[in-house]
Amino acid sequence: MNESPDTSDRLKAVLDKVRALGPTLRERALDAERAGRHSDETIADLDATGAFDIGSPAEFGGHELTVRQQLDVVSEVAKWDGSAGWIVWVGASTNWIPAGSGARVVKEVYAPEWVGPRIAASSHFPASRGRAKRTGGGWTITGGPWTFGSDSLWAPYTNLGCIADDGEGPYLVGVQVPRDELRFLDDWQVAGMRGTGSVSSTLAQDELFVPEHRVVDFRDVTGGTLDNGLGGSLWKAPTLGWAFTLMAGLSIGIARGALERFLERSAGRPVRGTTYKNQLDAPMTHLMLAEVHSKIQSATAMTRANAEETDRLGALAAAGTPADGEYMQRFSARVLVETAYAAKWCAEAIELLQRNSGSTAIMESEPIQRAWRDARVITLHGALNLEALSENYGRLMAGSQPHKFAGITTLDRFAPPTPDKDA
Repeated sequence: MNESPDTSDRLKAVLDKVRALGPTLRERALDAERAGRHSDETIADLDATGAFDIGSPAEFGGHELTVRQQLDVVSEVAKWDGSAGWIVWVGASTNWIPAGSGARVVKEVYAPEWVGPRIAASSHFPASRGRAKRTGGGWTITGGPWTFGSDSLWAPYTNLGCIADDGEGPYLVGVQVPRDELRFLDDWQVAGMRGTGSVSSTLAQDELFVPEHRVVDFRDVTGGTLDNGLGGSLWKAPTLGWAFTLMAGLSIGIARGALERFLERSAGRPVRGTTYKNQLDAPMTHLMLAEVHSKIQSATAMTRANAEETDRLGALAAAGTPADGEYMQRFSARVLVETAYAAKWCAEAIELLQRNSGSTAIMESEPIQRAWRDARVITLHGALNLEALSENYGRLMAGSQPHKFAGITTLDRFAPPTPDKDA
């Protein structure tokens, strides 16, 4: 997709600032891990690069880069520190939630001055412990806790998944809750992505009244049926293509950073059990590096193609000629399974680098071991069940419909009006 000179200039400016900040991000990564969150100073430094504005609307001063451009930024941040990359990924890839919630929510989220990510989200699955009940002029929210609240420590709003029931069966709603109405739990003790501060949250009180406009049927959010007042084609782009393409970029960036670190630390290092005095002279190293390259490059090629197609589909929809439901369903299923494969290949590449880095690579201060853990955490994300995603895409390839389920990654909304022959 052709990029305008304006967005290309914005992209270059953001990337230049991220690259300048990169060594500092790597230096602070260990402290962030030990604290279970990045410092407010790091959040402010990332904000100063423009990384939190890459997916924000131009109408409110955001950079509104294309998905393909956003991919480069997420990957570059993740190259220096996976947890920082995760924070930027969430900050960019959840912008479709307020955009899908209507113009009033959009204004509340983007109009005020703010340092850090604009939006966080938590528990948009049928298993949500949140409950929403209509009351006079709005909704009463109860329940919780809401888990895996990435960016909620720094965002002005967190969109909470809640179950509502008006008498015709339960359905999922997204509830926009201000930061000061939440209480954050100290429960982020995990194996990887430890600096993301993806803590659980509860309501500050037993229940919360939320105005009508901040509670939206999630089918309207995912379907983009509400007027948001935004004019760019980004807001018509497939949400799964946007969010999960950038997620694959997160894995790619971490793997690239691990490769760079391996080459840096291996120069002049002997290989135990051989006569090689320099690991970079050993044929076994050359063979391993070629495999690492091929895994990262394969993930990169797939992901860039998906980002470009996401932008193309957004442009078609903005022009009033959207792709048909069958194609959108196939594309969305493809993005999901290819993101899972990209995460797998990048994690495997880092595993090779870690295995060939010697015992000193297990030290807490060594970035390779952190990349190893962070990359594996991505493969364990609830939306990246490789076998389930592979089966769903394979079913579509074979002429059947995928499994029907509720949640952000459901493919039902694209389904053509024909019965599933396997039902």
